[in-house]
Formats: sequence, structure tokens, C-alpha cells
Amino acid sequence: MSVSVLFVCLGNICRSPLAEAALRAEAEHAGLSIKVDSAGTGDWHVDCPPDNRAQAVALRNGIDISHYRGRQVTPQDFHRFDHIFALDAENLKNLRRIRPSDGTANLRLLMDIVPGREGSSVTDPYFGEDAGFDETWADVTKAARALIERLKD
Repeated sequence: MSVSVLFVCLGNICRSPLAEAALRAEAEHAGLSIKVDSAGTGDWHVDCPPDNRAQAVALRNGIDISHYRGRQVTPQDFHRFDHIFALDAENLKNLRRIRPSDGTANLRLLMDIVPGREGSSVTDPYFGEDAGFDETWADVTKAARALIERLKD
């Protein structure tokens, strides 16, 4: 299977790296080989590691993301990836603006693939308490599992 997935949030230090980690883990568990990456629509955290709280929740779930580094989404990503998932409606809007007219990636909101969560955003934990990162992890894990089920079909 040759599928590639990009997750996009605003700064690429909380939600999208957690989504990347969750999909990598679920794909490995399912025995699938998937190219997975994450990026942000903003450039504030380029080359920065994920937020310490994101690293902590990933580590509590058995995944080390300390080596991940933030990057900004580019128009070329719409040719490099089969699927680009925005983690909220504002980033989806920004991605539609960035998308080149000949971009081939399937662009959509991540939670649209989770039954009952269509149209909703992945919880943004950045300005909240640490517990928000657990909620984000739960969101992206549900989405990763739903995506793996779709890819297996």
C-alpha cells in the first residue's frame, strides 16, 4: 500500500504532531506502511520540537515524538501527499487558499472521518491545561483508527 497522509494545524507543535504519532502507531499495529507527516499553516514554530505537553502525552501512550520538528505546509505538499487533513475549520480554510489549482491531494477536515464527529475540530490544547492534551490525543487516536479502517477496505 502506498498512501501518504499530512496532518495540518496552526503551529505544528501540538495537534498535528500528535495526529502524526497516532496514525504511525495505528498503521504499525495494523501492519500497514503509510507515509505520514505533519505541518502547520503558520511559521512560528518551524524547526521547533513539539510542545512539552504534547511530548508527554505521546510518551504516556508509548510514543516518543521528541525528534519531530515543526514545519510549514507548502504548495508542493498538495502534490506530495494523497490526503491532507486539517485539524480545524480555520486551517482547512487556509489550506484551501494555499492549495495550487493543480494540487492532487484529497483535502478535508480530520474529524469528518469519525462517525458522529463530522464538522468538528480536534481540540486545541495549547492555551489550556495539561488535560487538554489527553483530549487531543483521544481525538486524533479515534481519527487514526477510523482512517486505518478506511484504508484497509
